Amino acid sequence: MTDDTSTALIRIGTRGSRLALVQAEEVRARLLAAHDVLRRPGSVSIVTVTTTGDRIRDRALADIGGKGLFCKEIEQALLDGRIDAAVHSMKDMETALAPGAGIAAILPRGDPRDAFLSHRAGDVESLPSGAVIGTSSVRRSALLRHRRPDLRTVLFRGNVETRLRKLDEGVVDATVLALAGLRRLGLERRITRILSLHDMPPAVAQGAIGVQCRTGDRAVTDWLAAISHAASETEVRAERAMLAELDGSCRTPVSGHATLIGTGRIRLVGCCVAGQPGRICREQRIGDAADPDRLGREVGAALRRAAGSDLPR
Repeated sequence: MTDDTSTALIRIGTRGSRLALVQAEEVRARLLAAHDVLRRPGSVSIVTVTTTGDRIRDRALADIGGKGLFCKEIEQALLDGRIDAAVHSMKDMETALAPGAGIAAILPRGDPRDAFLSHRAGDVESLPSGAVIGTSSVRRSALLRHRRPDLRTVLFRGNVETRLRKLDEGVVDATVLALAGLRRLGLERRITRILSLHDMPPAVAQGAIGVQCRTGDRAVTDWLAAISHAASETEVRAERAMLAELDGSCRTPVSGHATLIGTGRIRLVGCCVAGQPGRICREQRIGDAADPDRLGREVGAALRRAAGSDLPR
């Protein structure tokens, strides 16, 4: 789906999946609510961009260039001037952004937890020995194997609807998906159990929607700044700084969850699965919410020391 862009003051680029379009529509709705000048019909349009991650679905992301393959073509369309803003699931974004593009807004973050879905069991512990869990996430796979070494994880890519169809067809016995995405799609009824943050610590920035724009585009930067959620932005910054310090890639089973606590303080819990068989390393720090990047670097460095040479690259 691509809107008519001939009268647009801001063109929003997004992937074409239903979840991505729902997220782009949320950005548009917030922009319209915040700015009178954008309420004229056609002023905010949505442009779909097909990414390499969408085109290639039969291989793990780690084998074709990483999770950034869901973002690179959209970033390039932004830098080329074909769009003015790019909507991303922040968990899919590399820690290093393309030169000339910056994150101008983080929307109020959804629930960062994961959800377990199965027709065979009520939770991970109840799955029969040898059950197959479909996932494209090295984090989820490593954490699941740590809890249940007898389970088998298989590559499970595609949009949410495709994964649910495969689950219904019995291709796998269970899968684990982001709770925020299921809620945005109105699919919460499909959830068997919501997993705790301790048992299944989330991906960095999971549940957060980010919007990029060109760093020199003052009008769009200002429009987007008005819809950014300060608390969510602070939490995401801490988590991404931790990941950057670890130099984490899509081959690295890393989790991070930051939470504002009290007045001006932020807690960050980081986790990685290191070595074979996997051992879980956890680090927690509390820091100044005015400097979330410093806290992220501290937790990342502590995790790197704890994991040592066992941290995958």
